[in-house]
Amino acid sequence: MADTEVSLLEHLDTPQVTCLNESPSHTLKSIVEGRKKNTGDAYVLSEVDAELLLNISFNQTVKIRSISIQAKNVEQAPKTIRLYTNKPSLAFSDVEGGGGCLQEIELSKEDVAQGKKIPLRFVRFQSVTSLHIFVESNQDGEDETRIDAIDIFGYPVMGTRDVSGLKKVEDE
Repeated sequence: MADTEVSLLEHLDTPQVTCLNESPSHTLKSIVEGRKKNTGDAYVLSEVDAELLLNISFNQTVKIRSISIQAKNVEQAPKTIRLYTNKPSLAFSDVEGGGGCLQEIELSKEDVAQGKKIPLRFVRFQSVTSLHIFVESNQDGEDETRIDAIDIFGYPVMGTRDVSGLKKVEDE
């Protein structure tokens, strides 16, 4: 029986979702907190320059087949992105030069305007607990990068369970 590809946003570990260089008033959490593709007015906006580093944690192990990134303002939409997985924490210094990158993608204006599904090298995204998306540049070299919606498609790995509600004993 073949697995049915689904949006993996429902499997986000939302408290662990972070974004480096995001504007405090336009955050990654604002577009994923509903755990479905954002269709509202919220968006992520970079603060200091065009780069963004999205750290997306899942509450169970997943297999990722494709991603979709959409922006209403195409000039500010991501152009070059690099994907990493399963890093406890990732900083801009970790992604400079592309070391450890599993896939680099050049998004077209059409891709981001329509939020097209971008297929990934599936064999590289088989046992993912966190996905890190480094936005290196945007479509027109703007000072700020904007993302209105992001979606991640694939399936949960059977036999893993949601551990996001568990706490360490010393936390109580």
